[in-house]
Amino acid sequence: MNTITIAGKQVPRLGLGTMRLTGPGTWGEPADMVGGAAMLREAVHDLGILHIDTADAYGPHTVEELIRRALHPYPEQLLLATKVGMVRPAPNVWRPLGRPEYLRAAVEASLRRLGTERIDLCYLHRVDPAVPLADQVGELEDLRTEGKIGAIGLSKVTPEQIREAAGLVTVAVQNCLNAAEPDDPALAYCLASDIPYVPYRPLNAGLLPDPAAALRWLLELGPQVAPIPGTANPAHLRALFAPAT
Repeated sequence: MNTITIAGKQVPRLGLGTMRLTGPGTWGEPADMVGGAAMLREAVHDLGILHIDTADAYGPHTVEELIRRALHPYPEQLLLATKVGMVRPAPNVWRPLGRPEYLRAAVEASLRRLGTERIDLCYLHRVDPAVPLADQVGELEDLRTEGKIGAIGLSKVTPEQIREAAGLVTVAVQNCLNAAEPDDPALAYCLASDIPYVPYRPLNAGLLPDPAAALRWLLELGPQVAPIPGTANPAHLRALFAPAT
């Protein structure tokens, strides 16, 4: 498979999303923590997946801890991305929280859970409408300057929000896109601006009948597109990734 450079690392365009490595409602631990760790090791060491995407909100915190358990010390070529700026009061409940002091505390906590001194790529998980976007991205930029973040991404954003943040260092956009939900104005903006575009939910939560065709459709949209399908099933993982490695 051809590659893409994100946050200074050249990786295969197909990465792995990890939201499914939790309990029901994206809450708590998965049914099989040991199996989840083994699957992550297989993904990186056997299948050559070098882009792992997670978030502090998955669990919350569960998946970051699982990634450390499975993969630390991390291979130098691995791109490890996480997201901050979302709080989880209960299962299936997600709320943006973008106050700068909270984002700083969240990044520090993710660094501890992941067992690293720098997060390769840290996304603003959601734009908090109660806080100016410049303040949210600005705090992440301060953390980047301090060496705690390698690069900054934005998630679930519009072209207008991408433009608003363009004065700061933004290297990737992660929005929902799949063959059943094919319309995202941010895609055209990213393609025209040569910004890596990372579709989450690329298989529409498993509802698309032909996963291989769904991923092929995304990859054919342009060289900046880097989908992150997710699974908690090792056989499904192999079916998704083995043919492309």
